[in-house]
Amino acid sequence: MTSTKTELRVMRVEDEHGRDLALTVMRAIYRDEKQWIRQDEKLVSRADLADPGVSWFVVCVEDRPVGVLRVLYEVPLDEYREYGFQMRSRGFDLEAFLKNNRIAEIGRFAVLPEFRRNLLAVVALMRAAVADTVQRGWTHYITDIFEGEQHNPHGFHTRVMGFQEVATHDVGELNCPNRRITLVLDLAHSYRRLRQQNNWIFRYLTEGWSSDLHQRLIDRQPSAPLIGA
Repeated sequence: MTSTKTELRVMRVEDEHGRDLALTVMRAIYRDEKQWIRQDEKLVSRADLADPGVSWFVVCVEDRPVGVLRVLYEVPLDEYREYGFQMRSRGFDLEAFLKNNRIAEIGRFAVLPEFRRNLLAVVALMRAAVADTVQRGWTHYITDIFEGEQHNPHGFHTRVMGFQEVATHDVGELNCPNRRITLVLDLAHSYRRLRQQNNWIFRYLTEGWSSDLHQRLIDRQPSAPLIGA
């Protein structure tokens, strides 16, 4: 668990209480506002609590849950194959990339409407997730956002974190008619980019990191550019 001077608190979901907090946000956003998922078990699966391949994080403001984020460490390749990807670059083989790198799926990124302008809440969730992912030895993130969806995090993902668009597809697991844009992030590249900028986001994102976490990303060479080759 981590805390900040601004009363933000991020916790890992490990028990029924944590799941209830995550469900509070997921019901408000994914069920009621967006209508992407209806059942609680599909919003936040109870099985995830005991699954070492899944990490859920909740950010709270004064004990009120305001945002959630999930990381899957076993990318569901069978589901990805069914999506019918349209590659942004002819030379990019997404399935081979998924097989040959340690890629985690980051998603279920949801923040309550009144806190969406609170960038600290967003970065706090990313800080917890990235620390967890780097500690486990994973090297990349993959995620989907909905094209044209009012609250998609495209700007934050691409301009702040450095995600790259690699593909699009028309279907997915969520009940949304919008086309999906698949994004990939090289964590070592993102680290170097943010460190060079040396702004508050880098300092906040890495606050509390051990020297080992920093060194893991310093030592690892970023992969070649994913698109534009």
